Amino acid sequence: MERIPHRAALPERSRRPAACQRTNRRDAGFAGNPPRARFIDLGCGDGILAAAVLGQYPHAHALLIDFSEPMLSKAREQLAEFSGQLEFLNTDYGNPGWVETVRSGEPFDAIVSGYSIHHQPDERKHAIYAEIFDLLAPGGWFVNVEHVESAAQTSVALFEKHYIDARYAMELHNEGHRTRAEIAHEFTHRPDKAANILALTETQCGWLREIGYQEVDCYFRVYELAVFAGRRP
Repeated sequence: MERIPHRAALPERSRRPAACQRTNRRDAGFAGNPPRARFIDLGCGDGILAAAVLGQYPHAHALLIDFSEPMLSKAREQLAEFSGQLEFLNTDYGNPGWVETVRSGEPFDAIVSGYSIHHQPDERKHAIYAEIFDLLAPGGWFVNVEHVESAAQTSVALFEKHYIDARYAMELHNEGHRTRAEIAHEFTHRPDKAANILALTETQCGWLREIGYQEVDCYFRVYELAVFAGRRP
């Protein structure tokens, strides 16, 4: 029986230029597909979100930012196909000084972030969204793929049940021996839980509007996983 890997590889499309060229380009960011669109992946991790963007826009240039050098090294490895279009910056955007380290490259056509900003206190989240706004070109988009707070406890319970059920199904598929109760205990007591500082989607979209973003909305959501975005006018 084939085993499911613990971490999926980067999307196949992002590793094959020919497939990238066939991708539909009607997405919100990079309207008109400019020949040298530039974007930031803030808190890039291993580069999976940048890979998704490059899968849509294979000629774009990206600045990948993360405080972890090992994660940047992994991103370099996984995005080697696009190496001539990438820059990497080892800095902590939790410190407001990060903005000055990227000023020379502004304005950017888009700034994206995936499952990263929720580790910051709410006051700092709001400040980061304002800093991003200042770095965007007119018409540029900020897109945040994020772990968000649920307004209803029922939603939390459903999310946890579905997540644990899925992990247990994977355990069975891989011929593992952990029980569902053991997986539930690991999930409930996971070490990174305390680092999550979640905020409501509605609250964060409100912050974006206060800052001056337009077209602000939650464009996709499944339980505590959301994509919300806004455009600089």
